[in-house]
Parts: sequence; C-alpha cells; structure tokens
Amino acid sequence: MKSPSIRILFGAASSLGPGKIALLESISRAGSISGAAREMGMSYRRAWLLVEAMNTAFTQPVVMAVTGGKRGGGAEVTAFGLSLLERYRKIEA
Repeated sequence: MKSPSIRILFGAASSLGPGKIALLESISRAGSISGAAREMGMSYRRAWLLVEAMNTAFTQPVVMAVTGGKRGGGAEVTAFGLSLLERYRKIEA
C-alpha cells in the first residue's frame, strides 16, 4: 500500500507538495538549482520555475541565489525554506 502524500494549497494557483519539498531538500544538499535538477532527473528550467513559484507564493523567499565561493555561486534554502521543510515533514509524520 502506498503511503498518503500531503499537498498544502495556497489559493487556487499555488501549492506545496512532495515534489517541491523534494526539490528543496535536493537544493539544500546540492547547493544549486542545477545540481538539484540533475539529482532529481529534471530540467533546470523546470526546477527554476518551481523555485520561482515557491518564492512568489510566500512573503519571504524559500531559495536564494548565492554568489562567489569555490564553484562561483549557487543557491541555498533560506531559514524560512528550512522551516517549511521541517513543518511539512512534521505534518507528514
């Protein structure tokens, strides 16, 4: 039997579900949207559009660009985004 999945709806056009949560976790691990997209087997464009949808759905950004560093930058999940992840996983549990 498949376990149920949680999808949180924010109005008619925006939601937060297992796919976006997995993307946030992957960005947190990979340190970039492109690395997360590769890890998840999706296009960079699709990953970027999902991040943009999440960032516009909330009053605070969920993912922010990071400049500089060894690899020339990337992306990181913000403290607000990490809080969303934690809350989502608690609801799921």
